[in-house]
Formats: sequence, C-alpha cells, structure tokens
Amino acid sequence: MDLGLKGKRALVTGGSLGIGKAIALELAREGVDVAIVARTKDRLEAAARELEGQTGRTVIPLVADVTSREQIDRAVAQAAERLGGLQILVNSGSAPGGSSSATGPIESVVDEDLLQDFNVKYVGALRCARAAIPHLKKARWGRIINISGTNARNAGNLSGGARNTSLVHLSKTLAVQLGRFGITVNCVHPGITRTERTPRLLAARAKELGIAVDEVEARDFAPDSERGNAICRMVDATEIAYVTAFLCSDKAWAISGELVVATGGAGRAVYY
Repeated sequence: MDLGLKGKRALVTGGSLGIGKAIALELAREGVDVAIVARTKDRLEAAARELEGQTGRTVIPLVADVTSREQIDRAVAQAAERLGGLQILVNSGSAPGGSSSATGPIESVVDEDLLQDFNVKYVGALRCARAAIPHLKKARWGRIINISGTNARNAGNLSGGARNTSLVHLSKTLAVQLGRFGITVNCVHPGITRTERTPRLLAARAKELGIAVDEVEARDFAPDSERGNAICRMVDATEIAYVTAFLCSDKAWAISGELVVATGGAGRAVYY
C-alpha cells in the first residue's frame, strides 16, 4: 500500500531509542525525511547515521530537552529549516512507565517526581505541538501523533495514568482545533513493547524469580496472565511504528481525535 508519505518531512521526539527510533525508521522507509530529537548527543547521532544507512533518507539529529520551551522552539525551527518544511510531529519523548518514585502506592509518591513526569510527557508534547503547528498550517497538511500508553486505561500507575490520560485530552482538543487546517491529531497507546530495554529487564526479573528468561516472557503472556494481552505475545516497537506510519499517511484522513490501542487488547500496562 502506498501511504502517500514520500517527500514529507517529520520530527520525532525520543527518536534515538525504542518506540521513537522505530517510528523514525518506518517513516524514513516510507520516504519521509526525518529530524530526531533526544537529549543524549552521541546516541542521537549514532541513531541518525544508522537510520540514514538503512533507508537512504535524510535523518537529522537535534539535541533538545522537551522540558525546555526554548530548546524545543529552536529544534523545531532547525528541523523545518534543514528539511525544507515540516508536516509530521510524533511525540515519543518520555521514559516508559514514569519515575519509580511516582508510580507506587499514593503514600510513597514523591510530588516533585510526579510533576517532572508530567512536565516531560504531557507538557513536553504540548511544547512540541505548539512549536510545530505553524509549520503544519503553512503546509495545509499535517499529522500529530502522541505516543501515550495503556496506563491511561488502567488503574495502578499514578504517574503513567495521569500523563497518558492528559495526552488523550490534548489529542482530542488539538484535533478539534486543527482539523480545518488539514491537520489530524491522534493518540497511540502502546502497552508492553519490545525495545532495546527488554532483554535487560527480562533478565533482571528472571534472576529475581529464579527462572529462565524465556519462561518469564511465557508466563507474562500466558492466556490467563494479568500482565499479558489478548494476542498472548509481546508487541514489538516496529509494530507500533506501522500503526503510527499509517496514522501519518494520506490513507488516514478520516481518523482524527482517536485513540489507537496497540497492545493486542486488554491487559495491565507493564513497560519493558
């Protein structure tokens, strides 16, 4: 299927690792030139070289912290200038699950860490959208995809639930405000997702439980497991990227202000 993305220009936050990197790769494979944003210069530049080598598209690394309006405004302006415009924004710039000190019982939540999680994921996405929207309006064609998470739909993680639910509201609000300008806005909810972190986290749990790594994953995705999902296997970051690329495409004009659950179905959101 031709998604109609060839020649488009995108900015992906969190583009040096995990879901963000997988999305940047898939967009580049579809013919999109991409700016990737993250805080760590060496890792970001290595990711840009890797993606360019795999796709032959332009991939520009831009160091910025989503908690700084000044840095984000500068990064978005640089992306638009160096790419020759901007039509797609993917907000994926936050740590999975949130701070450990903001995710447990309410008695143990550290206010400052909870607020920092919110500042990174929700306000960070707002900052990026605010900076990118003038460029998308100028193009009269735009896509904003917010990578949220299934903690928005499940009880338990006070930080993850609050951050992810806020992205739902932001996505719906921007969809209403921006549709008349040819811009759609959607929200993707990954659950347990295989990324670069997965082997390390599975190994740690295997050691704690005294079982093999393969057995940990098999238990987690057994049909009756509370940690699993309806398809009884872990979703890969590339599969989140496929969903996101479609939502960015010309084939997805009828989808805006919607929530796409990319987990395989019901299950508690536990990030790997």
